[in-house]
Amino acid sequence: MPLTRSQCEQYDSNDPLAPLRGEFVLPEDVIYLDGNSLGALPRGAYTRVVDMVETEWGQGLIRSWNDAGWFDKPRTLGDRIAPLIGADPGEVVVCDSTSINLFKVFAAALAMRPDRKTVVSEAASFPTDLYMMEGATGLLDGYQRRLLYDSGPGLEDILDQDVAVVVLSHVDYRTGRLHDMAAVTELAHRHGALVVWDLCHSAGALPIHLNADRADFAVGCTYKYLNGGPGSPAFVYAATRHQDTAHQPLSGWHGHADPFAFTTDYRPADGIDRFRCSTPHLLSYAPLEASLDTWERVDLDLLRAKSQKMTDLFIDLVDQECAGFGLEVASPRDPGARGSQVALRHEHAYPVMQALIDRGVIGDFRAPDLMRFGFTPLYVRFVDVWDAVEVLRQVLSTDVWREDRYATRSQVT
Repeated sequence: MPLTRSQCEQYDSNDPLAPLRGEFVLPEDVIYLDGNSLGALPRGAYTRVVDMVETEWGQGLIRSWNDAGWFDKPRTLGDRIAPLIGADPGEVVVCDSTSINLFKVFAAALAMRPDRKTVVSEAASFPTDLYMMEGATGLLDGYQRRLLYDSGPGLEDILDQDVAVVVLSHVDYRTGRLHDMAAVTELAHRHGALVVWDLCHSAGALPIHLNADRADFAVGCTYKYLNGGPGSPAFVYAATRHQDTAHQPLSGWHGHADPFAFTTDYRPADGIDRFRCSTPHLLSYAPLEASLDTWERVDLDLLRAKSQKMTDLFIDLVDQECAGFGLEVASPRDPGARGSQVALRHEHAYPVMQALIDRGVIGDFRAPDLMRFGFTPLYVRFVDVWDAVEVLRQVLSTDVWREDRYATRSQVT
């Protein structure tokens, strides 16, 4: 039998995560399906920012580095993120950007395998990962890069005793394809390589088990599913077993063992603090703190179950309502093999997406032909999924996307 909107309403009435939607600011006339690019605003963010500005900065002034815990905040927030990614206290620090953190852990991993001169990644990795790897190996002699392609030899085929480090995205930013972290990590370790995981599209979207899966290093952002806000700080994970031997090259003073001794030589801090670099951008930490207050009440298994049900629903509705309009589901149809997003391929994906956005359904476009729809279980409803597909059907069936105004490319797509 065809799916109906009343079924979606019933799903919402039975959703144990439904009350959390009220924790976020969402415009009434918008269906927001781009939380995989920028999460919604937590309601508590404004109060937390004002408190940091007016009380901690305005009244505490420089005393707040101690009294308000400013100096330790990268580590204290890291300990709050740790349960969301399957890490232990003391294994995560929140600082800098994803790109910078990737450079740190990638360079540290290379130094731990000095006799190996090959690095592996995917051609479909988010480009910043490839760029930072290229920059890091460009500072050294003799390294070569091997890339995995969607069609071609698999990881096991290209691993050998010369591979030092494998860098992979846990969830593909384009299609939402999900790697089996445990299996991939075990395969790399069997060949003597270390693995760096990019969690930008999985942290806050599904349960992650870094320690159980024996991950070596990981990085991720906090402004997508974790709702930390535009420009919120990234995080870096280093397994406890590597912390004493890993040396990252960005030896800034906040990563020093005794930063206020002001010595002329660098000595790395013990533990995860050695992955810090410079003064944290404190005001950008405040919204993340507010979001983490909500995350402390989230059951990740319920989150994953809702995510899979919503993405299944979206795919089924696209099949039901939009057949014959040139759409192709580019994401895995197996819910266990994808993250919390669905990508649709269309020859005219950009203008179609602009027409959707103009009608209040916000997703995004990735070149050359993908429309991405992110399903954030904390605030997206099942009726939103239904309504979004109905708008998509209208846009495609009326050819409204062909209007010239939708063809003009914006700087950010």
